[in-house]
Amino acid sequence: MTTGRNRKAIVVGAGIGGLTAAAALRRIGMDVEVYERARELRPAGGAVSLMTNAVLALRTLGIDLKLEESAEILEELHFLTTRGKVIRTLKFKEICDRLGAPSFGITRTLLQQLLLREIGDCPITLGAVAGGFEPDGDGVRVRFEDGRAARGDVLIGADGFNSAIRRQLVGPEQPRESGYICWVATPEFRHPRVTKQYGAHYWGRGRRFGLANIGGGQVYWWGTKNMPVERARDWSGDKDEIVRTYAGWADEVQAAVAQTPFEQITPFPARDRPFLEQWGKGPVTLLGDAAHPMMTSLGQGACMAVEDAVVLAHHLVNAADPQRALRAYETARRPRTKKIVDGAYALSALEQTEQPLRILGRDLFFRLAPNSVLDKQNAEYLDFPGTRATDDRMMEVQP
Repeated sequence: MTTGRNRKAIVVGAGIGGLTAAAALRRIGMDVEVYERARELRPAGGAVSLMTNAVLALRTLGIDLKLEESAEILEELHFLTTRGKVIRTLKFKEICDRLGAPSFGITRTLLQQLLLREIGDCPITLGAVAGGFEPDGDGVRVRFEDGRAARGDVLIGADGFNSAIRRQLVGPEQPRESGYICWVATPEFRHPRVTKQYGAHYWGRGRRFGLANIGGGQVYWWGTKNMPVERARDWSGDKDEIVRTYAGWADEVQAAVAQTPFEQITPFPARDRPFLEQWGKGPVTLLGDAAHPMMTSLGQGACMAVEDAVVLAHHLVNAADPQRALRAYETARRPRTKKIVDGAYALSALEQTEQPLRILGRDLFFRLAPNSVLDKQNAEYLDFPGTRATDDRMMEVQP
Protein backbone atom coordinates (compact mmCIF):
# COMPACT_ATOMS: atom_id res chain seq x y z
CA MET A 1 0.00 0.00 0.00
CA THR A 2 1.01 3.62 -0.38
CA THR A 3 1.96 4.73 3.11
CA GLY A 4 1.20 8.43 2.78
CA ARG A 5 4.04 9.30 5.14
CA ASN A 6 4.07 12.87 3.84
CA ARG A 7 0.53 13.40 5.12
CA LYS A 8 0.15 14.70 8.64
CA ALA A 9 -2.87 14.87 10.92
CA ILE A 10 -3.16 17.30 13.82
CA VAL A 11 -5.37 15.82 16.55
CA VAL A 12 -6.65 18.24 19.18
CA GLY A 13 -7.61 16.33 22.32
CA ALA A 14 -6.02 13.33 24.04
CA GLY A 15 -9.11 11.65 25.40
CA ILE A 16 -10.36 8.28 24.21
CA GLY A 17 -11.38 9.64 20.81
CA GLY A 18 -8.17 11.56 20.24
CA LEU A 19 -5.86 8.72 21.28
CA THR A 20 -7.83 6.22 19.18
CA ALA A 21 -7.64 8.58 16.21
CA ALA A 22 -3.87 8.80 16.66
CA ALA A 23 -3.60 5.01 16.77
CA ALA A 24 -5.85 4.52 13.75
CA LEU A 25 -4.19 7.18 11.58
CA ARG A 26 -0.71 5.91 12.39
CA ARG A 27 -1.86 2.44 11.37
CA ILE A 28 -2.58 3.71 7.87
CA GLY A 29 0.81 5.41 7.65
CA MET A 30 -0.02 9.04 8.47
CA ASP A 31 2.16 11.19 10.66
CA VAL A 32 0.20 12.34 13.70
CA GLU A 33 0.69 15.03 16.32
CA VAL A 34 -1.63 15.20 19.34
CA TYR A 35 -2.25 18.41 21.31
CA GLU A 36 -3.96 18.35 24.69
CA ARG A 37 -5.04 21.29 26.85
CA ALA A 38 -4.31 19.51 30.16
CA ARG A 39 -0.82 20.03 31.54
CA GLU A 40 -0.43 16.35 32.37
CA LEU A 41 -2.13 13.13 31.33
CA ARG A 42 -3.45 12.25 34.75
CA PRO A 43 -5.32 9.03 35.38
CA ALA A 44 -8.78 9.47 33.90
CA GLY A 45 -11.74 8.98 36.24
CA GLY A 46 -14.67 6.62 35.91
CA ALA A 47 -15.08 3.69 33.57
CA VAL A 48 -16.55 2.98 30.16
CA SER A 49 -18.21 0.18 28.26
CA LEU A 50 -16.08 -0.85 25.32
CA MET A 51 -18.68 -2.88 23.52
CA THR A 52 -18.40 -5.43 20.73
CA ASN A 53 -18.85 -2.82 18.00
CA ALA A 54 -15.78 -0.90 19.17
CA VAL A 55 -13.69 -4.07 19.39
CA LEU A 56 -14.78 -5.09 15.88
CA ALA A 57 -13.94 -1.64 14.57
CA LEU A 58 -10.41 -1.72 15.99
CA ARG A 59 -9.83 -5.18 14.51
CA THR A 60 -10.34 -3.85 10.99
CA LEU A 61 -7.08 -1.95 11.43
CA GLY A 62 -5.30 -4.78 13.19
CA ILE A 63 -5.45 -2.98 16.54
CA ASP A 64 -5.66 -5.39 19.47
CA LEU A 65 -5.57 -3.74 22.89
CA LYS A 66 -5.41 -7.15 24.60
CA LEU A 67 -8.53 -6.32 26.55
CA GLU A 68 -9.06 -9.93 27.60
CA GLU A 69 -5.91 -9.64 29.71
CA SER A 70 -6.93 -6.59 31.69
CA ALA A 71 -10.66 -5.76 31.39
CA GLU A 72 -13.78 -7.57 32.55
CA ILE A 73 -16.00 -9.19 29.94
CA LEU A 74 -19.67 -8.13 30.05
CA GLU A 75 -22.01 -11.02 29.25
CA GLU A 76 -25.31 -9.90 30.72
CA LEU A 77 -27.01 -6.88 32.23
CA HIS A 78 -29.69 -7.06 34.92
CA PHE A 79 -32.43 -4.43 35.12
CA LEU A 80 -33.68 -4.36 38.70
CA THR A 81 -36.09 -2.52 40.96
CA THR A 82 -34.72 -0.33 43.71
CA ARG A 83 -34.85 -3.29 46.10
CA GLY A 84 -33.02 -5.57 43.66
CA LYS A 85 -35.96 -7.52 42.19
CA VAL A 86 -35.31 -8.56 38.58
CA ILE A 87 -37.23 -6.73 35.86
CA ARG A 88 -35.29 -8.25 32.97
CA THR A 89 -31.86 -9.70 32.26
CA LEU A 90 -30.34 -8.94 28.87
CA LYS A 91 -27.93 -11.63 27.79
CA PHE A 92 -25.22 -10.22 25.53
CA LYS A 93 -23.04 -13.31 25.24
CA GLU A 94 -24.99 -14.97 22.44
CA ILE A 95 -25.11 -11.75 20.42
CA CYS A 96 -21.43 -11.03 21.05
CA ASP A 97 -20.45 -14.59 20.11
CA ARG A 98 -22.46 -14.32 16.91
CA LEU A 99 -20.83 -11.03 16.00
CA GLY A 100 -17.38 -12.35 16.87
CA ALA A 101 -16.10 -10.27 19.80
CA PRO A 102 -16.90 -9.75 23.49
CA SER A 103 -17.92 -6.53 25.23
CA PHE A 104 -15.84 -5.14 28.10
CA GLY A 105 -16.04 -2.93 31.14
CA ILE A 106 -12.83 -1.00 31.70
CA THR A 107 -11.61 1.98 33.70
CA ARG A 108 -10.83 5.09 31.71
CA THR A 109 -7.36 5.06 33.25
CA LEU A 110 -6.59 1.58 31.95
CA LEU A 111 -8.04 2.30 28.50
CA GLN A 112 -5.93 5.46 28.37
CA GLN A 113 -2.82 3.42 29.20
CA LEU A 114 -3.60 0.80 26.55
CA LEU A 115 -4.11 3.45 23.88
CA LEU A 116 -0.90 5.25 24.87
CA ARG A 117 0.93 1.95 24.50
CA GLU A 118 -0.63 1.49 21.07
CA ILE A 119 0.45 4.91 19.75
CA GLY A 120 4.02 4.41 20.97
CA ASP A 121 6.25 7.37 20.12
CA CYS A 122 3.49 9.56 18.67
CA PRO A 123 4.24 13.10 19.91
CA ILE A 124 1.74 14.44 22.46
CA THR A 125 2.05 18.10 23.42
CA LEU A 126 0.45 18.98 26.76
CA GLY A 127 -0.71 22.37 28.01
CA ALA A 128 -1.73 23.28 24.45
CA VAL A 129 -5.06 25.14 24.49
CA ALA A 130 -6.39 25.48 20.95
CA GLY A 131 -7.23 29.07 20.09
CA GLY A 132 -8.34 28.65 16.50
CA PHE A 133 -7.40 27.44 13.06
CA GLU A 134 -7.15 28.76 9.52
CA PRO A 135 -6.54 27.25 6.09
CA ASP A 136 -2.88 27.12 5.08
CA GLY A 137 -2.43 26.26 1.43
CA ASP A 138 -3.91 22.81 0.96
CA GLY A 139 -3.68 22.13 4.71
CA VAL A 140 -4.53 23.80 7.99
CA ARG A 141 -2.72 25.70 10.74
CA VAL A 142 -3.81 25.50 14.37
CA ARG A 143 -3.03 28.31 16.77
CA PHE A 144 -2.64 27.74 20.50
CA GLU A 145 -3.21 30.31 23.23
CA ASP A 146 0.45 30.34 24.28
CA GLY A 147 1.54 31.43 20.81
CA ARG A 148 2.52 28.04 19.43
CA ALA A 149 1.20 26.79 16.13
CA ALA A 150 1.04 23.47 14.29
CA ARG A 151 0.42 22.68 10.65
CA GLY A 152 -1.02 19.55 9.09
CA ASP A 153 -2.89 18.28 6.08
CA VAL A 154 -5.98 17.63 8.22
CA LEU A 155 -7.20 18.75 11.64
CA ILE A 156 -9.22 16.40 13.83
CA GLY A 157 -11.19 18.09 16.59
CA ALA A 158 -11.41 15.43 19.31
CA ASP A 159 -11.51 17.94 22.15
CA GLY A 160 -14.70 16.81 23.82
CA PHE A 161 -17.98 18.37 24.87
CA ASN A 162 -16.65 21.94 24.97
CA SER A 163 -14.65 21.60 21.76
CA ALA A 164 -12.84 24.74 20.65
CA ILE A 165 -12.66 23.34 17.12
CA ARG A 166 -16.42 22.81 17.01
CA ARG A 167 -17.00 26.31 18.39
CA GLN A 168 -15.09 27.88 15.51
CA LEU A 169 -16.90 25.71 12.98
CA VAL A 170 -20.48 26.32 14.16
CA GLY A 171 -20.37 29.26 16.58
CA PRO A 172 -21.77 29.51 20.14
CA GLU A 173 -24.21 26.79 21.21
CA GLN A 174 -26.28 25.92 24.22
CA PRO A 175 -26.17 22.35 25.55
CA ARG A 176 -29.36 20.32 25.88
CA GLU A 177 -29.62 19.84 29.63
CA SER A 178 -31.81 17.04 30.96
CA GLY A 179 -32.33 18.12 34.55
CA TYR A 180 -30.49 15.48 36.52
CA ILE A 181 -27.10 14.93 38.11
CA CYS A 182 -24.80 11.97 37.53
CA TRP A 183 -22.40 10.72 40.18
CA VAL A 184 -19.69 8.24 39.14
CA ALA A 185 -16.96 6.36 41.01
CA THR A 186 -14.65 3.35 40.62
CA PRO A 187 -13.85 2.31 44.21
CA GLU A 188 -12.43 -0.91 45.55
CA PHE A 189 -15.50 -2.80 46.66
CA ARG A 190 -16.65 -6.33 47.35
CA HIS A 191 -20.12 -7.62 48.06
CA PRO A 192 -21.58 -11.16 47.93
CA ARG A 193 -24.05 -10.18 45.23
CA VAL A 194 -21.48 -8.40 43.05
CA THR A 195 -19.96 -11.48 41.50
CA LYS A 196 -17.51 -11.72 38.60
CA GLN A 197 -18.92 -9.98 35.49
CA TYR A 198 -21.83 -8.57 37.52
CA GLY A 199 -23.61 -5.69 35.84
CA ALA A 200 -26.92 -4.16 36.89
CA HIS A 201 -29.09 -1.09 36.47
CA TYR A 202 -31.50 -0.29 39.30
CA TRP A 203 -34.52 1.78 38.26
CA GLY A 204 -36.34 4.09 40.63
CA ARG A 205 -38.51 7.15 40.26
CA GLY A 206 -36.44 10.06 38.95
CA ARG A 207 -33.25 8.29 40.01
CA ARG A 208 -31.18 5.32 38.89
CA PHE A 209 -28.11 3.40 39.94
CA GLY A 210 -25.67 1.30 37.93
CA LEU A 211 -23.18 -1.17 39.37
CA ALA A 212 -20.61 -3.23 37.46
CA ASN A 213 -17.67 -5.40 38.47
CA ILE A 214 -14.75 -4.19 36.33
CA GLY A 215 -12.16 -6.58 37.78
CA GLY A 216 -9.14 -6.11 39.99
CA GLY A 217 -11.33 -5.69 43.06
CA GLN A 218 -12.92 -2.54 41.60
CA VAL A 219 -16.47 -1.72 40.67
CA TYR A 220 -17.85 1.08 38.57
CA TRP A 221 -20.95 2.67 39.97
CA TRP A 222 -23.00 5.59 38.81
CA GLY A 223 -26.08 7.21 40.23
CA THR A 224 -28.56 9.80 38.99
CA LYS A 225 -31.10 12.11 40.57
CA ASN A 226 -33.53 14.56 39.01
CA MET A 227 -33.04 18.17 40.05
CA PRO A 228 -33.28 21.67 38.55
CA VAL A 229 -30.91 22.25 35.64
CA GLU A 230 -29.15 25.07 37.46
CA ARG A 231 -28.37 22.90 40.48
CA ALA A 232 -27.25 19.92 38.38
CA ARG A 233 -24.97 22.18 36.36
CA ASP A 234 -23.10 23.31 39.47
CA TRP A 235 -23.85 20.65 42.06
CA SER A 236 -22.35 21.45 45.46
CA GLY A 237 -24.00 18.81 47.62
CA ASP A 238 -22.34 16.38 49.99
CA LYS A 239 -22.00 12.65 50.57
CA ASP A 240 -25.07 12.62 52.80
CA GLU A 241 -27.25 13.71 49.87
CA ILE A 242 -26.05 10.75 47.82
CA VAL A 243 -26.58 8.37 50.75
CA ARG A 244 -30.12 9.70 51.27
CA THR A 245 -30.88 9.37 47.56
CA TYR A 246 -30.45 5.59 47.78
CA ALA A 247 -31.78 4.97 51.29
CA GLY A 248 -33.84 1.77 51.30
CA TRP A 249 -32.42 0.51 47.98
CA ALA A 250 -30.77 -2.89 47.55
CA ASP A 251 -28.05 -3.60 50.09
CA GLU A 252 -25.26 -3.64 47.50
CA VAL A 253 -26.30 -0.20 46.25
CA GLN A 254 -26.27 1.34 49.71
CA ALA A 255 -22.99 -0.40 50.55
CA ALA A 256 -21.26 0.81 47.37
CA VAL A 257 -22.17 4.42 48.13
CA ALA A 258 -21.35 4.16 51.83
CA GLN A 259 -17.92 2.62 51.21
CA THR A 260 -16.82 5.13 48.56
CA PRO A 261 -14.84 8.11 49.87
CA PHE A 262 -16.55 11.33 48.85
CA GLU A 263 -13.42 12.62 47.13
CA GLN A 264 -13.56 9.65 44.76
CA ILE A 265 -17.06 10.55 43.52
CA THR A 266 -17.26 12.73 40.41
CA PRO A 267 -20.47 14.70 39.72
CA PHE A 268 -21.51 16.01 36.31
CA PRO A 269 -24.76 17.28 34.80
CA ALA A 270 -26.65 15.08 32.35
CA ARG A 271 -26.48 16.85 29.00
CA ASP A 272 -25.83 16.46 25.32
CA ARG A 273 -26.26 18.71 22.29
CA PRO A 274 -28.78 18.81 19.45
CA PHE A 275 -27.38 16.69 16.64
CA LEU A 276 -24.97 18.53 14.37
CA GLU A 277 -25.51 17.88 10.66
CA GLN A 278 -22.22 19.44 9.48
CA TRP A 279 -19.10 18.23 11.28
CA GLY A 280 -16.41 19.92 9.26
CA LYS A 281 -15.23 22.19 6.51
CA GLY A 282 -12.19 22.03 4.27
CA PRO A 283 -9.34 20.20 6.02
CA VAL A 284 -11.14 20.13 9.39
CA THR A 285 -13.50 17.59 10.94
CA LEU A 286 -14.81 16.50 14.34
CA LEU A 287 -14.82 13.20 16.18
CA GLY A 288 -16.40 11.71 19.30
CA ASP A 289 -18.02 14.04 21.82
CA ALA A 290 -16.86 17.06 19.84
CA ALA A 291 -19.10 15.89 16.99
CA HIS A 292 -21.99 14.12 18.74
CA PRO A 293 -22.10 14.20 22.55
CA MET A 294 -24.75 11.83 23.86
CA MET A 295 -26.47 10.75 27.03
CA THR A 296 -24.93 7.78 28.81
CA SER A 297 -28.00 5.51 28.76
CA LEU A 298 -26.84 3.23 25.92
CA GLY A 299 -23.21 3.05 27.09
CA GLN A 300 -22.03 3.88 23.56
CA GLY A 301 -20.24 7.23 23.96
CA ALA A 302 -16.70 5.84 23.99
CA CYS A 303 -17.64 3.22 21.38
CA MET A 304 -18.86 5.87 18.93
CA ALA A 305 -15.59 7.77 19.33
CA VAL A 306 -13.66 4.58 18.57
CA GLU A 307 -15.85 3.85 15.54
CA ASP A 308 -15.37 7.43 14.32
CA ALA A 309 -11.60 7.12 14.51
CA VAL A 310 -11.54 3.83 12.64
CA VAL A 311 -13.93 4.93 9.88
CA LEU A 312 -11.96 8.17 9.50
CA ALA A 313 -8.76 6.18 9.00
CA HIS A 314 -10.38 3.94 6.41
CA HIS A 315 -11.52 6.95 4.42
CA LEU A 316 -8.11 8.62 4.58
CA VAL A 317 -6.04 5.58 3.61
CA ASN A 318 -4.56 6.23 0.15
CA ALA A 319 -6.99 9.16 -0.32
CA ALA A 320 -5.95 11.34 -3.26
CA ASP A 321 -7.97 14.22 -1.79
CA PRO A 322 -7.92 14.29 2.04
CA GLN A 323 -10.61 16.95 2.27
CA ARG A 324 -12.97 14.91 0.16
CA ALA A 325 -12.17 11.93 2.38
CA LEU A 326 -13.18 13.93 5.46
CA ARG A 327 -16.57 14.71 3.94
CA ALA A 328 -17.04 11.04 3.04
CA TYR A 329 -16.21 10.05 6.62
CA GLU A 330 -18.79 12.51 7.96
CA THR A 331 -21.44 11.25 5.53
CA ALA A 332 -20.74 7.67 6.55
CA ARG A 333 -20.95 8.37 10.28
CA ARG A 334 -23.91 10.73 10.58
CA PRO A 335 -26.79 8.21 10.26
CA ARG A 336 -25.44 5.77 12.85
CA THR A 337 -24.37 8.38 15.38
CA LYS A 338 -27.66 10.27 15.04
CA LYS A 339 -29.61 7.08 15.68
CA ILE A 340 -27.61 6.41 18.84
CA VAL A 341 -27.72 10.02 20.06
CA ASP A 342 -31.50 10.06 19.63
CA GLY A 343 -31.89 6.60 21.16
CA ALA A 344 -29.79 7.48 24.21
CA TYR A 345 -31.75 10.71 24.73
CA ALA A 346 -35.11 8.95 24.53
CA LEU A 347 -34.02 6.11 26.84
CA SER A 348 -32.58 8.61 29.32
CA ALA A 349 -35.91 10.43 29.52
CA LEU A 350 -37.77 7.14 30.02
CA GLU A 351 -35.37 5.88 32.68
CA GLN A 352 -35.49 9.16 34.62
CA THR A 353 -39.26 9.62 34.49
CA GLU A 354 -41.17 10.38 37.66
CA GLN A 355 -44.62 9.75 36.10
CA PRO A 356 -46.20 6.62 37.62
CA LEU A 357 -47.91 5.49 34.39
CA ARG A 358 -44.71 5.84 32.36
CA ILE A 359 -42.79 3.92 35.04
CA LEU A 360 -45.40 1.14 34.92
CA GLY A 361 -45.29 1.03 31.12
CA ARG A 362 -41.49 1.05 31.08
CA ASP A 363 -41.18 -1.82 33.52
CA LEU A 364 -43.92 -3.88 31.85
CA PHE A 365 -42.34 -3.47 28.44
CA PHE A 366 -38.94 -4.63 29.69
CA ARG A 367 -40.53 -7.57 31.51
CA LEU A 368 -42.75 -8.74 28.67
CA ALA A 369 -41.09 -7.76 25.39
CA PRO A 370 -40.05 -10.81 23.33
CA ASN A 371 -36.37 -11.65 23.42
CA SER A 372 -36.27 -11.32 19.64
CA VAL A 373 -37.28 -7.65 19.83
CA LEU A 374 -34.62 -6.70 22.35
CA ASP A 375 -31.95 -8.90 20.76
CA LYS A 376 -32.52 -7.28 17.36
CA GLN A 377 -32.14 -3.80 18.82
CA ASN A 378 -29.04 -4.74 20.81
CA ALA A 379 -27.48 -6.43 17.78
CA GLU A 380 -27.87 -3.20 15.80
CA TYR A 381 -25.92 -1.33 18.46
CA LEU A 382 -23.30 -4.04 18.97
CA ASP A 383 -22.48 -4.65 15.31
CA PHE A 384 -19.99 -2.45 13.48
CA PRO A 385 -21.61 -1.51 10.16
CA GLY A 386 -18.41 0.10 8.95
CA THR A 387 -17.08 -3.34 8.13
CA ARG A 388 -19.52 -3.29 5.25
CA ALA A 389 -19.62 0.40 4.40
CA THR A 390 -15.87 0.67 3.79
CA ASP A 391 -14.95 -2.84 2.67
CA ASP A 392 -12.91 -1.63 -0.30
CA ARG A 393 -10.70 0.65 1.76
CA MET A 394 -10.35 -1.91 4.53
CA MET A 395 -8.92 -4.38 2.05
CA GLU A 396 -6.12 -1.87 1.38
CA VAL A 397 -5.04 -1.70 5.03
CA GLN A 398 -2.28 -4.18 5.81
CA PRO A 399 -1.72 -4.14 9.60
